Amino acid sequence: MTTTNPLNILLLSAEVVPFAKTGGLADVVDALARALGHVPRAMTEPVEVFLPRYRDVQLAAGSAAAIRIVRVPDPFAADGRRDVPILTTIADGYRLRLVDVPEAYDRDGYYGGAAGDFADNEWRFGLLCRAALETRRDEGRRVDLLALHDWHACPAILQRDLVLAGDPVVGRAAAVLTVHNPAFHGWVSRDRVVGLGLGIAGESIGDASGLDLLAEGVRRAEIVTTVSPGYAREILGQDQGMGLDAELRARGDRFVGILNGLDTGLWDPATDPVIAARYDLAGRSGKAACRADLLARLGMDPADAGPVAAMVGRVHWQKGSDLVAAAAGELLELGVRLVVLGCGDDALLDPARAVARDRPDRIALVDRFDRDLSRRIYAGADLLLMPSRFEPCGQAQMIALRYGTPPVARRTGGLADSILDLDEWPDAGTGFLFEEATRPAFVAAVERAVTVFSGADRSAWGGLVGRGMAADFSWETASARAYVGTYRRAIRLRRGS
Repeated sequence: MTTTNPLNILLLSAEVVPFAKTGGLADVVDALARALGHVPRAMTEPVEVFLPRYRDVQLAAGSAAAIRIVRVPDPFAADGRRDVPILTTIADGYRLRLVDVPEAYDRDGYYGGAAGDFADNEWRFGLLCRAALETRRDEGRRVDLLALHDWHACPAILQRDLVLAGDPVVGRAAAVLTVHNPAFHGWVSRDRVVGLGLGIAGESIGDASGLDLLAEGVRRAEIVTTVSPGYAREILGQDQGMGLDAELRARGDRFVGILNGLDTGLWDPATDPVIAARYDLAGRSGKAACRADLLARLGMDPADAGPVAAMVGRVHWQKGSDLVAAAAGELLELGVRLVVLGCGDDALLDPARAVARDRPDRIALVDRFDRDLSRRIYAGADLLLMPSRFEPCGQAQMIALRYGTPPVARRTGGLADSILDLDEWPDAGTGFLFEEATRPAFVAAVERAVTVFSGADRSAWGGLVGRGMAADFSWETASARAYVGTYRRAIRLRRGS
């Protein structure tokens, strides 16, 4: 196989926006699936994305959904097999295929209810994977590459290796596993391994206590990726590897980091329908109108020229929310006004609420999820705060840069890969980085940003903003091409050439 042969890709994920979403996994899968179709000479047909038909999965009005009934092995069915409807519809740039098994997916929640994880998750996601493979076998359409995302998709690689290795349609397919969240391994106790549908072969894997699906996927995939080069280096260590570090180190150069991209059609200040005024790199005057609009909405003085620093997202220790709360007084002394949008840990929110009540003219805390307000903040703030203790990739910093809002961020994971520190790169810097996850280090970085913002040389700040807006994080430019190159390498490894 040469490097120019088109790929036939089957992508498996537990989430994909806008159909099913609990976190960033859904956004990444959707954007990647769309972007792959724009890589020149990569494919002759759209990527196929297989997804469970959860209770709340909604198809667009008028979208056609063809139904194919596929006979799928199921260890819990009366005769060991079940007829599974596969609903097929065209999404935005890829083919969506929904596995419709109500007893598996028609529930409150995707992974578990109020009492915790569903006890039969290994069956639910094993069925998703086997239904995807059996659909392609039933159609007789060869699969070159299994693009697997997190532990939910790992049963597919076990099914490939242990029960379908000789199959002409899927047996030779290469597998690339992308690890988004190494904290969740998909542990299956020994008495429940039967639910994966591996038959007697399931008895030979794992140990006496059970099976770690994510670890098995890491060991068996031709190549393993994660969502940024920086995070790939970090999770090789025990402190961030979440128990997966030894397995990842053992893969050597078959474990790589590929920086996630940004949906630049969705996030574009030149076309954003929510913000007060549209603007772009060539004409940035609209940002001042967005700033005034944001401050007025929050009850702050739009005429105050002091810097507005914002934090958008989940309030959590991982995100460094406690550092922002602890530093609030010092930030006010620097002349900063603080805007925080997000919900999460009440132990962190309560002190922040108290400070915001005392200084409503200087601090605004909006403890809810508000998509429109987040857009107004990206457009209207002067600085974005991201003091994360760890950040596999991060999207907020990419959005902020595109909207002309330089980030102040900890040097970790994808933040270090996507932000150039101004002190280190005077002619190319796009933001401000700091090393240690401590209040003094964070405040010092904000102080550096305030100094540039308030300096007499306005061209220094304008240059910083302009370079950030010019940064290209689009999926099509680099990330999708890197995935295609990785997919081709995986296929060569699988086929021994």
